[in-house]
Amino acid sequence: MKIIHHGAINGVTGSCHELVIDSRNSVLVDCGLFQGAETDSRHNSAPEIDFPLKQVKALVLTHVHIDHCGRIPYLLAAGFKGPIYCSQPSAKLLPLVMADALKVSFTRDQRLINNFIKRLQEYLVPIDYHRSVSIPLSGSSELSLSLRRAGHIFGSAYVTFRARVNNISESILFSGDLGAPYTPLLTAPEKPYGCDTLILESTYGDRIHPPRRNRCLQLEKILKKSLQNGGTVLIPAFSIGRTQELLYELETILYRKKKKAGNSLKELPIILDSPLAGKVTEIYKTLKPWWDKEAHARLRQGRHPLCFDQLQIIEDHHTHENMIQELTKNQSPAVVIAASGMCTGGRIVNYLRAMLNDPTTDVLFAGYQAQGTPGRDILQYGPQGGYVFLDGQRITIKAAIHTLPGYSAHADQANLVSFVRTMRKKPKKIILVHGDSRAKEILGDKLRENFAIPIEIPA
Repeated sequence: MKIIHHGAINGVTGSCHELVIDSRNSVLVDCGLFQGAETDSRHNSAPEIDFPLKQVKALVLTHVHIDHCGRIPYLLAAGFKGPIYCSQPSAKLLPLVMADALKVSFTRDQRLINNFIKRLQEYLVPIDYHRSVSIPLSGSSELSLSLRRAGHIFGSAYVTFRARVNNISESILFSGDLGAPYTPLLTAPEKPYGCDTLILESTYGDRIHPPRRNRCLQLEKILKKSLQNGGTVLIPAFSIGRTQELLYELETILYRKKKKAGNSLKELPIILDSPLAGKVTEIYKTLKPWWDKEAHARLRQGRHPLCFDQLQIIEDHHTHENMIQELTKNQSPAVVIAASGMCTGGRIVNYLRAMLNDPTTDVLFAGYQAQGTPGRDILQYGPQGGYVFLDGQRITIKAAIHTLPGYSAHADQANLVSFVRTMRKKPKKIILVHGDSRAKEILGDKLRENFAIPIEIPA
């Protein structure tokens, strides 16, 4: 068997890996879009499928972030008609993500979008965590898969394949995106039993995240600053995962402070301005069986971490435009969470165009910013009083720029090393993907220090 990497080897986007079982059979693990400079770095920057599909029997999704599932429309357009395996929560979220992606990139014709979603759902095969499922193959080879919780977003999973070819058995584990422990709402990544070959993400393979308590204190500090100077806190956030984590933490801060006399935070409006994030948040509420113990304890207290008094959800574009005018005109403090997480489009761009040149504005990044995205440019040049281009318009940056690395949905170096350490059956080989060159090299060195396992970094 061999693995062909169709993406996420020279960066962190475009995840798509092909596990080749034999000359007649293969499966895809993820089929995501390239983003930012990683689009331009490919020989063929178009998102169309540029590899043969005749032998591809199935697609397995680790989770529904766009850099892992965004090329599915192109996959189906190229003629793929096989099953799409994913976890039960991912099966609920994927149609929303695809409908939004189609609306942004292809068409606003709801009839066409509905037809595509109907077709997509015909291929979806939701499976329970820990359940072993056989994938039909041509010939005598055998292949099964099982999913375990990855703790990245709801529905995220790492995938273990067990293959038998010519009476030889082999196990291959694809980590997908692994989460950090103590992520709000989510259980920690499950401990893997082991495998022969491990394909491991390395997004933050070169750093250690600060403790969760530290990030809550930093977030609270920024909120208080916003109240003092009458400005707005803008938080670009992915609609799935990061938005819900931030709402959870904001509820934590507000609940802790609401009974204190003279506490002004209890009046601070929290604005969720994203139709997709709003819909996803509603679905998150229905996924309570997958919430962690801490979240269930809050529910028993009568608290609703995704639905609290100060939360205002904006869906229609007219209200969105009015909100921008109100915040810029009245200089009233507020927190705005809006997509996209890397500022490549969506409603956050409109807020940034209107408020980046205001020194009372705070821009808070709580997620990875890929090279070549406006988010990375703001993060890099903002503290120097630079500028950024948004929709072709040059915007001077006078706002304060902050990062909250502790909110990353990705495991850090220690978590990634621990993922390998806890395996009872250590892999014979580790392949590092989904990270920039520095992160992969540093993580590779750390893994070599701890384990006598060959490390491969695909070029």
